[in-house]
Amino acid sequence: MEFNTETISSEEQLLLYKRMIKPRLIEEKMLILLRQGKISKWFSGIGQEAISVGVTSALQNNEYILPMHRNLGVFTTRDIPLYRLFSQWQGKANGFTKGRDRSFHFGTQEFNIVGMISHLGPQLGVADGIALADKLKDNGKVTAVFTGEGATSEGDFHEALNVAAVWQLPVLFCIENNGYGLSTPTKEQYFCEHLVDKGIGYGIESYQIDGNNILEVYSKVNELCESIRKNPRPILIEFLTFRMRGHEEASGTAYVPGSLLDEWAKKDPITNYETFLKSKKVLDDDLIASIKAAIKTEINENLQLAFDEPKISSTIENELHDVFKPFNFEEIKPVGIEKNIRLVDAISEGLRQAMEKYENLVIMGQDIAEYGGAFKITDGFVAEFGTERVRNTPICESAIVSTAMGLSINGYKAVMEMQFADFVSSGFNPIVNLLAKSHYRWAEKADIVVRMPCGGGVGAGPFHSQTNEAWFTKTPGLKVVYPAFPYDAKGLLATAIEDPNPVLFFEHKALYRSIYQDVPENYYTLPLGKASLLKEGSAVTIVTYGAGVHWALETLENNTGISADLLDLRSLAPLDTEAIYASVQKTGRLIILQEDSMFGGIASDISAMVMEDCFEYLDAPVKRVASIETPIPFAKDLEKEYQPRERFEQELKKLLAY
Repeated sequence: MEFNTETISSEEQLLLYKRMIKPRLIEEKMLILLRQGKISKWFSGIGQEAISVGVTSALQNNEYILPMHRNLGVFTTRDIPLYRLFSQWQGKANGFTKGRDRSFHFGTQEFNIVGMISHLGPQLGVADGIALADKLKDNGKVTAVFTGEGATSEGDFHEALNVAAVWQLPVLFCIENNGYGLSTPTKEQYFCEHLVDKGIGYGIESYQIDGNNILEVYSKVNELCESIRKNPRPILIEFLTFRMRGHEEASGTAYVPGSLLDEWAKKDPITNYETFLKSKKVLDDDLIASIKAAIKTEINENLQLAFDEPKISSTIENELHDVFKPFNFEEIKPVGIEKNIRLVDAISEGLRQAMEKYENLVIMGQDIAEYGGAFKITDGFVAEFGTERVRNTPICESAIVSTAMGLSINGYKAVMEMQFADFVSSGFNPIVNLLAKSHYRWAEKADIVVRMPCGGGVGAGPFHSQTNEAWFTKTPGLKVVYPAFPYDAKGLLATAIEDPNPVLFFEHKALYRSIYQDVPENYYTLPLGKASLLKEGSAVTIVTYGAGVHWALETLENNTGISADLLDLRSLAPLDTEAIYASVQKTGRLIILQEDSMFGGIASDISAMVMEDCFEYLDAPVKRVASIETPIPFAKDLEKEYQPRERFEQELKKLLAY
């Protein structure tokens, strides 16, 4: 192994050695503790320290870095106190996740580190978002993100590279090619000769370097970072290295040929560098012993602090409190004149006024810029706010959701439009595993609204008509809003954008241009989790939302003798259980109408809650009415049969006759 010190001083050479030996000594200690049962799991980075240390050393401390679970050197090079790392690995309070996640699954704004989730790929898109925020700020910063050779097979990798290339984002994509994805060798992971070829395929400047040579890593990354700061663009680096231990310790390395382990052992980044520094008189045995002794003392002292820390405890109240970032809703009452507009106009107006109020708000989606979106909601926005804030995206829902998360991490608000709610399935993972869990895991907000044009009745068939809100009401950490009227849509959208938590905002396509209402022209807000009582009666409670509200109104208009409370939920998470219970306790009967198919929908949960908490008030079984258990058909007559619009009247009369 050849080391080039041409641009690196002796002081820097020594510092890089200290930074590499520290994670190695920590790892050796962790392996002992693992065998003693004092930590639960360990993902070893032994043999890969040069990459973590070299990349982190080349970055400025205020630049974000997104490591994987084999990048201990990132955390130690950023000088995170060791007792906090040790507490994190033991699930204690001085860690970063309050015992809610393990090892390196955490982030910290204090040290500009954003940790991974087990799904690996989404963090690449998060890096895109962080870098986009820096580019919008024009602050000359770089974002570095790590991935492994195995994760380059994930769709998120390709989506993130494509977005970074199209938008010329200042991202350094670092691939640690360490030979194996768990037990699967590289020859079974990809067919191209080198992973750098993947970057070249996206028009990204790409390099392959020796990941075990600390000076090569540091000097090349430093050179590239300086270049990116002056000329923002993505760069991909494939670091050639090897994983000397198992994927995690329990898996072992029996699947690796012994000769291959022997070959890479000779390329150990620390042993070779140590020998080189000794030959250059930068190191000697006494100094090595002194450095190691000081680090071991630091490790032992900090371990003791972590061991002495009591086991973490909490309450149900505390756990529930931390799912969302606290949001102090302030009602802004409408003032000024009103105008009679459609639902689609109210959403557009609310979004426009939010863009005017928040200069750090970016909206993203397919065809939303010059074209104005599939439903023309953002028509004219480019002329007002520019293409930097109104961004057309490639067709890659997963990467754009993750990019929205990166924007939020780096001080922006984001609204993402799913062209149709059905397409959210392509972005499902980052919504339910990244956005929903971030605040609970490491107290990081996800200041994101995902707009969801949804619903049937327009002959759009199985892939453009779903009402899939139940996919998200099941997931703690997400808020779900579903307005039925223009007035509600505008006020609730304003609140959703103000709220620093992730909100899925459902907009029924069939209502876009069919429902009119007088709506205040000025900016106003409405509270989430507050149902609207549209009609009052004594015989039955009708609970519904979205298009179901208008079906229920039509039914009551055709049956004027039915005395009913009609509750429009408006938001499904949080859910206004207080209003539901109060009405049921008054009427003694409950019917729940949803456009979604029956099984697993919100109606089932409302029914169960009422049966548990209001059983003694009921004079009849709770009734649910929903679409049939099939995908949504295209033909008009089939779609009419699919939806519960006409069946609702029959079931309502049956319930009243019980």
